[in-house]
Amino acid sequence: MSARDAILGRLRTNRPAGEFPLPDVPTFAPLVGGDLVAEFAERLGKMGGRVEQAGGADPFATVRSRLDGAQVIASAVPEFVGNRDLGAVRKPGDLADVDVAVVRARFGVAETGSVLFTEGDLIVNSVAYLAQHLIVLLDPADIVVNIQAAYKRPDFAHAAYAVFHTGPSATADIEGVLIHGAQGVRSLTVLLLQRKKQAA
Repeated sequence: MSARDAILGRLRTNRPAGEFPLPDVPTFAPLVGGDLVAEFAERLGKMGGRVEQAGGADPFATVRSRLDGAQVIASAVPEFVGNRDLGAVRKPGDLADVDVAVVRARFGVAETGSVLFTEGDLIVNSVAYLAQHLIVLLDPADIVVNIQAAYKRPDFAHAAYAVFHTGPSATADIEGVLIHGAQGVRSLTVLLLQRKKQAA
């Protein structure tokens, strides 16, 4: 018997009798107004990110300059074709040369300006950290009011990996100067683009 099995066996043996359900997540009064898109954009802006509206004929028109200047683009979305196939990546570190990653957020949180990714959204989790710039597609209808509302969504129960991103990477450890891109993406742009309806 391994040490792990011995420890788990003792825990099971000494577990107190009875059921101990988790407490309900409380519903707090929202700290944001009724326009969730505007509130989301304001808070994301304070964290160093920005929100752009999708264009008409070219949904990516407002981020085209970022895309046109990139040599390596990894896309995890059907709306945009990159030149790095995430499905062919063997090791997470192989994405260290990605200039721009295009991904879709599961949802956004108005109160914090955060977006949530799961392993299904990213295909390779490291793309959200190793890319220089992140373009995040977000359906405005998928913005929830606060973190409590976010945790009530089923995304957490169904995902093996889930992570909130709130703006680009940043640190102010050195002389109190805020620097973006110190440990991760240098910019995070949320492109408001409706999710395509799947055929029934």
